[in-house]
Amino acid sequence: MKDSDTFRRNAVNCMQMAESAKDEASFRRFKRMEAAWLALAEEQDWLDGNKPAGEQQQFSMHG
Repeated sequence: MKDSDTFRRNAVNCMQMAESAKDEASFRRFKRMEAAWLALAEEQDWLDGNKPAGEQQQFSMHG
């Protein structure tokens, strides 16, 4: 399993914990953790050479 897949599974876990949170502060904390895991998964995909769908080269305008 790729690291990015593991990070996405962690994000799903955080989402599930947010849904069962007992208070608003816990809910927000788990949602922030979910977002962080998803961002980390996207970054890992990029590092592994897998560009997200629809991403274009940023440097094409500077040449």
